[in-house]
Amino acid sequence: MTELARAVLAVAGADRKGTVLVTEEPIKNLQIANGHSIGKWSGKPSSRDLWVRLLQMQSKWPHRAVFPEGEGFYEVDYSHREESAVGLGAAHLMDGIGVSLPVETWWDVPRLALRRAEMVTGDDGQPGIEVSDVEIRHASCPLHVDSHLSWIKDCVAAVRKGGLGAVRQGSHLWEERTTLFPHLEFLPQVEQNLSGLPAAWVASVGRTLTVLDAAAADWDLNTDPICPPCEVRIRPEYEVRRRLCWFTDLDGSEQLFDWHADFAPRPGRIHFRLVHEKATLRIAYVGRKLGV
Repeated sequence: MTELARAVLAVAGADRKGTVLVTEEPIKNLQIANGHSIGKWSGKPSSRDLWVRLLQMQSKWPHRAVFPEGEGFYEVDYSHREESAVGLGAAHLMDGIGVSLPVETWWDVPRLALRRAEMVTGDDGQPGIEVSDVEIRHASCPLHVDSHLSWIKDCVAAVRKGGLGAVRQGSHLWEERTTLFPHLEFLPQVEQNLSGLPAAWVASVGRTLTVLDAAAADWDLNTDPICPPCEVRIRPEYEVRRRLCWFTDLDGSEQLFDWHADFAPRPGRIHFRLVHEKATLRIAYVGRKLGV
């Protein structure tokens, strides 16, 4: 427990004020192992300072307390080594850092692989389960936190100097779109999508739009005539779901915007169409997966 506490405090020390420790139940009620409460550790004189500092951190419980309002992600399940991994799954959904007690060798890693199972609609319109392997930032000791310092510091620096990292409201993404995402185009209704984003979604949407903007900026139609290479997965919608992806384009015509990217927390979607004549992406929708 001491190593885990030091890892959590190392993250808080590197991050800006307001780092939140998210647990399934109040920290005072946590069980280190079956029949071994956290009180047996916190009551030791050698643990007192760490325990006080943990209690001084902002904390929330259960995990869904940090999900966007009205969102439970009941259609998504995470596991690790065939065991349910609710907390680590929450870290993936919210793009955070998962922490674990280093009680087994497989927890001694700065990045952790999880199995994700999600209820989806198949090509035939029938419900099914899509299983994929995902990776999260992870720490069970201070050494692991060192692997994430550049990411934490980049986030902190972005907030201090303004720009995307300082954006806290979706409406600001719209107002600053020409500065933040100069290589993307947006349909007018995206303003309402962005303005209505839950606060917990804003940073993730901004990061995904930034990646899409970079893809558009570097798009060479000679080498990639269909779509640009992109750091996030982009793909067209299943045929049976394309009926949901028609939007009125800038010229008043009805166009199919079935290409999309995910953003955390899932099932967030950004729908767009590829405008080859301008080598750009035109955004039509930002929000929860259409039809869900």
